[in-house]
Amino acid sequence: MRDVAIVGAGQAGLQLALQLQSAGQRVTVVAERTPDQVRAGRVLSSQAMFGPARELERAAGLALWDGQAPDTRGLHVVVGAEGKAVLSFDAAVRAPAHSVDQRLKTAAWLELFEERGGRVEYRRVEPADVAGLARQNELTVVAAGRGALASLFARDAARSRFDAPQRHLSCVYLHGVGAPEDLPDPAGDPARIHVVAGAGELVLQPALTLSGPCVILLWEAIPGGPLDVFGDDPDPAQTLARTRELVRRHVPWEWQALADAEPTDGGASLAGAVTPTVRHPVARPGGGARPVLGMADTLVVNDPITAQGANNATRCAALYAAAVSAHGERPFDEPWMQALFTAYWEQAARHTVEFTTTMLGPLPDHVQWAFAEAAARPQVASRLAETYADPADFARWLATPEATAAYLAPPQD
Repeated sequence: MRDVAIVGAGQAGLQLALQLQSAGQRVTVVAERTPDQVRAGRVLSSQAMFGPARELERAAGLALWDGQAPDTRGLHVVVGAEGKAVLSFDAAVRAPAHSVDQRLKTAAWLELFEERGGRVEYRRVEPADVAGLARQNELTVVAAGRGALASLFARDAARSRFDAPQRHLSCVYLHGVGAPEDLPDPAGDPARIHVVAGAGELVLQPALTLSGPCVILLWEAIPGGPLDVFGDDPDPAQTLARTRELVRRHVPWEWQALADAEPTDGGASLAGAVTPTVRHPVARPGGGARPVLGMADTLVVNDPITAQGANNATRCAALYAAAVSAHGERPFDEPWMQALFTAYWEQAARHTVEFTTTMLGPLPDHVQWAFAEAAARPQVASRLAETYADPADFARWLATPEATAAYLAPPQD
């Protein structure tokens, strides 16, 4: 039995804590807020969990919302310009996705961890506090996302392509969202993705929140463009009012679907921006403390345009949990930490970084070709949808013009 401290109580940190707890490790979670405080707060993110990540949650015994959260069985994609749809396609996915409000999920997981005997310290941790944890525990893992604690981990300049946000973001959780009358429904309750040429994207994702099924509406606005109107972090009602006006101008086929929409609760909106960044995996707090390991979006931050955040967190937690349990009584030293992150990078993170970077655009000609073919060929649409579920496939068919041509127009014998 090893003493492990996990700083952060989100998707990654709590899944890791619960898996290590089940494997017999002695785990302490340091969380800033209690479950009741989490539930009473603002939404934490937009999120979608695709089939492979849901399987990892099921394997860990943590899929508590199967059968409750609405299944998303496909994508409905529309590319528009000047208020008109230019092309569209629909694609089913092999295994349904779903989305669970992180307030609901993380609060329940915190309670489950404590019910099983886990120790939680409810307090704010500053970077200077990490050395104390690292002296007291055999392994300390930081799973605190993009906050101040991420500054403990140096930016990896070779893998970080951006030094500023590529989108300004705003989401609102809504009840009462309908669907366009002409929406094809080959897959049932699809996520609706709208590309507004030169301005950004709009995503409508079926989800489960504290008060039941809902739709998460996410704007991805190119900075300074016509969709970039949420910089003052408006409240849910204001966010919905501005959303209706943007939809009327840029995505009018969704206008009627919002006629009866209303925010799910007083904390149902969130606005901000992220700079996609990759960080080195090990921090050295000094003072005789052991090195500290980062995980998930503490180390690899992606823009949510490809909805990979929660999926990356799940993959990272499952990999880390298995590695800790397999390590026996050997020290959790820096070479082990470096090797573990390298495995995570090669198996998962690099694929999501490449996929997300490309989708932030401007889209290369060969990717535009793939979108055009998806509108004409169902098998191409399905492969594009499955790339969200398994970004490793991006390298096999979308990463280069040659790979795309080999798939879309293979040479004839």
